[in-house]
Amino acid sequence: MEDTIFTKIIKGEIPCYKIAESEKFFAFLDISPIAQGHTLVVTKLQNDYIFDLPDDLLGEMMVFAKKVAVAIRKAIPCNRVGVAVIGIDVPHNHIHLVPINGVGDLNFKASRLQLTQEQFKEIADKISSQVEL
Repeated sequence: MEDTIFTKIIKGEIPCYKIAESEKFFAFLDISPIAQGHTLVVTKLQNDYIFDLPDDLLGEMMVFAKKVAVAIRKAIPCNRVGVAVIGIDVPHNHIHLVPINGVGDLNFKASRLQLTQEQFKEIADKISSQVEL
């Protein structure tokens, strides 16, 4: 199986704005965000469909995502951190964590933010400094 773009990010072959990492999971900023702080959580195990993961790994992934979401909420002003699993664009399971203030903010058809490298780095630093694994 050929490595996905997410596997290449995990291996360090493609740069990213890393938020957190554990033995099994990796979190990084979405480079085409719908909101500042939009983060992707992936398993290091490459598989296409999140609901094909073993139950224990899926549960652990959600606990890891929760820790990242708590950090996002501390770092980025928002009412909630929305959660979405779409899994169409990249054949590697992933969870979107998006800071939101209302249900309409979790709109993947909306225009994506255009952020500078400096803005991405600042956001990643703010969130990652709040992560407690």
